[in-house]
Amino acid sequence: MNQVTFPSLNDIRFAAVRIKPFTHRTPILKSDAINQIAGCKILFKCENFQKVGAFKARGAANAVMKLTDEQKEKGVATHSSGNHAAALARAAKVAGIPAYIVMPSNAPAIKKKAVKGYGGEIIECEPTLEARETTLDQVVKKTGATFIPPYDHLDVIEGQATCALEFLEDQPDLDILMAPVGGGGLLGGTALLSHYWDEDIEIIAGEPAGADDAYRSFHAGKIIPQTNPKTIADGLLTSLGKLNFELIQRYVDDILLATDPQIIEAMRLIYERMKIVIEPSCAVPLAALLANKDRFAGKKVGIILSGGNVDLEKLPF
Repeated sequence: MNQVTFPSLNDIRFAAVRIKPFTHRTPILKSDAINQIAGCKILFKCENFQKVGAFKARGAANAVMKLTDEQKEKGVATHSSGNHAAALARAAKVAGIPAYIVMPSNAPAIKKKAVKGYGGEIIECEPTLEARETTLDQVVKKTGATFIPPYDHLDVIEGQATCALEFLEDQPDLDILMAPVGGGGLLGGTALLSHYWDEDIEIIAGEPAGADDAYRSFHAGKIIPQTNPKTIADGLLTSLGKLNFELIQRYVDDILLATDPQIIEAMRLIYERMKIVIEPSCAVPLAALLANKDRFAGKKVGIILSGGNVDLEKLPF
């Protein structure tokens, strides 16, 4: 395998400028009540207020804007059951190009609605990774569209890294920075940027105990694919990407697990104390922190709240 060249700090700064017309600079909130419960000072970077309701808007916009004119003409394609689907459809709409989105038949209705709302063309398939990949191959062959994967892609990682860039520009003195991990695009980008910014910041991921492939891969030193994940955190069901695993091995200090009851409790806490809407995947880092309070005692902790696309018909409380 060729040595991968990851984006530089300058690349990430350029990405932030490139995606500015497509994205919000999201606010940072805090809650004294949650700090008291946690025994540390937590700052929440609210990507649930991002365009399309999730950090995924960043990576998708960056990848779309970096296409050549020739590629843009033929559009973009991906497979995703969730936020990346909507993010790519929206980025394509803003760029005025077609988007073909392969979605499993059991994808949440709210996510399908979002993709359609942004003008994406949905191609449904069976809810297996194999079906997603073969359907996507057919779409790409037929349309000539460029495949933009949800997380294992350098332009996507570079875009996701802009979230941590904003966070540390606004709060440079964090002791610990936390993000959830599924495919690893947000965590990989966050870890890469923090490494450039200040190597003393500890990077800790939160992962659901029912979908713990990143935790197992991290400790085994090799990728252990996700098998049969069961968790309420539907955005974190996917297997870790190769590029992201390399970044995690290099720059992430630890991955902590949270059970579904802990995730639901953390999610409820944010609803009750902060009055903001988050999806279950988004609550995982806080849940992991609360399950390991000693580790964070007295520290200044940044948590990226990854998204707010929750199906309100199915709130777990």
